[in-house]
Amino acid sequence: MDRLITYGSLGLAGMVLVACQKLPPRAPPAPEMRPPPSAAAAPPHRAAPTISVDDYKMLVAKRIMQTNPGLVFSGSLPPMLPAVVVLNLSVDKDGRLSGVEVQRSRDSEASQVAVAAAKHAVPYPEPLHLLAHGHKTLNFSETFLFGDHYHFKLRTLAGPQ
Repeated sequence: MDRLITYGSLGLAGMVLVACQKLPPRAPPAPEMRPPPSAAAAPPHRAAPTISVDDYKMLVAKRIMQTNPGLVFSGSLPPMLPAVVVLNLSVDKDGRLSGVEVQRSRDSEASQVAVAAAKHAVPYPEPLHLLAHGHKTLNFSETFLFGDHYHFKLRTLAGPQ
């Protein structure tokens, strides 16, 4: 019987020692998984308030390319471009195209394609803070690089050639 008490005491003492041991740190709780914010949460045509004019031109170029998929040139451009058209674009505070003018072109059909593609892509993102104090429009140029069959790439997105 003395042995039972001794073993019982040892068992109880062992449990107390185990309970007093320093436990390894617990892993932090898993981060709460939230679905990504919906596109409807943000206004659809607002540019981020901290973007530069160059960033804004990228947004406009992407918009033109996305809204004119049948006119976009795929693959690398030829060494000699059949046509190059430079447009001057004016965008108002609401992202509407308030003016489009051909600055440079030697091909009237390419000019018509470029102007139509720019007009088809409106509304553009709102330029927000990029409008100079007192100005009603943001003015910039975009270069349309034409391959065969009047398909184009935009210089802003084309990268080095």
